[in-house]
Amino acid sequence: MVIPLLISIITSFGTAAIDDEGEPAIVSIPIDDKTLEQWAEPFRNWHYYPTFVIPPTPDDGLGFDKVDCPLVFRHNDEWRMLYTGFDGRGYQTAMARSDDLIHWKPMGLVMGFGEEGAYDHGGVTFGGLLFNDYDLDGDRTLKRWQGRYWALYGCYPRQGGYELRPGAQGLAWSEDGETWHRDSTTRPILSVEGAASWEQDCIYQPWLVEFEDRFWNFYNAAEGSIEQTGVAISTDLRNWERYEGNPIVRNGGAGSYDEQFCSDGKVFRNGDHWVMLYFGVGRSGAHIMAAFSRDLLTWSKHPKPLYKAGGHPDGLDATYAHKVSLVHNPTNDTYYMFYCAVGERGRGIALLTSRELSGEN
Repeated sequence: MVIPLLISIITSFGTAAIDDEGEPAIVSIPIDDKTLEQWAEPFRNWHYYPTFVIPPTPDDGLGFDKVDCPLVFRHNDEWRMLYTGFDGRGYQTAMARSDDLIHWKPMGLVMGFGEEGAYDHGGVTFGGLLFNDYDLDGDRTLKRWQGRYWALYGCYPRQGGYELRPGAQGLAWSEDGETWHRDSTTRPILSVEGAASWEQDCIYQPWLVEFEDRFWNFYNAAEGSIEQTGVAISTDLRNWERYEGNPIVRNGGAGSYDEQFCSDGKVFRNGDHWVMLYFGVGRSGAHIMAAFSRDLLTWSKHPKPLYKAGGHPDGLDATYAHKVSLVHNPTNDTYYMFYCAVGERGRGIALLTSRELSGEN
């Protein structure tokens, strides 16, 4: 069953108060089309890096032939990337390091397949890390909570294929940010058990935000061939209450760029509002899109992609452009948007930057 969100959330971006029946009554200032356009514009017209930064078959010794789901952060005075690899059996998560956000050196496997019979036996893909801040230009460093670093991951119960349903989510922790451990091998933090109809077939990727002493888990889920995005809230990272107003980002109408999927949202604070970078599937491709909110619960989508499939001049993303990770590099005052690109050259990690990186190849 879906558990009502019985908390009061008062923010400077809007209000989610408790109504007479003890359920959230959202009061949010509408976002008009002109404002949506203004908020989306800074993310457009970025520059494509010419090659994969992590190729489909990276030289990491792990036997991957597809690479997915970049998650970039700052640790020990260098950049790190968690990325997901597929070897025919299922997902596993690996790590690489970089000094310049372009050239990456593999560090090996972070977390592989769970035990036989476990909810994550089919493999894991890290989706959300607990950061010190979630500002758009924040430093993306890991935050300790109760003395440890924390991550949410998506996972699957069976090996032998790509995202074999039903998916679920797990929780991991680390003492040093490099060696990660499952918090539980028997109980997922979110699963299709008790799920609403929109999420009854599969739970996918999490994204973690800490705001006003609560943890927010933005996740995509499926009913049949339709994926949408919802949110669950927690005070301890282990027990999550789904928001009764889910899904908060819904698939668009026929012919839209997100007709089938509104998935894998990454949420950041940008001044007086929040931005969610997600991917839509529609019009024969997967596209990088944006939605905006003042209260984290009420979202307005921009109907046009920031970047369409097929936008890369060398065809790296001819089929799909999706699953982003965004960081700001203060050294050159540039945003780096890593994304999973799929085309004739396979599935790898590509890059868009807010400034052209001439002479930095």
